[in-house]
Amino acid sequence: MPESDDLERLRALDERIERLKKAQAPAPKRTDGHEMAQHAWRMVTELVAGLLIGFGIGYGLDVLLGTMPLFLVLFLLLGLVAGIRVMMRTAAEIEQQTTKGAARAADDERD
Repeated sequence: MPESDDLERLRALDERIERLKKAQAPAPKRTDGHEMAQHAWRMVTELVAGLLIGFGIGYGLDVLLGTMPLFLVLFLLLGLVAGIRVMMRTAAEIEQQTTKGAARAADDERD
């Protein structure tokens, strides 16, 4: 009989732990209408930063070496490519977060 008493106590403890986990679980994140706009501004900023850095490096090298449009155009294009790559990485990160959030919400609904 002591074994059955222990099993009952373990089940009761397990139920209490589950109730406490549910009570302490963070509330689901509410999406506001400005979240996508924030992501878009982040990507635009990354693109512009890449262009400005490429422009600055190219212009600086052209002034130092006296080859005015050569490095300016080259580094401007490199800055554009770097900005686009960072934008694509950010888009993949946002998609991954969205996918994880949707999977987590589906798991919560099943429970």
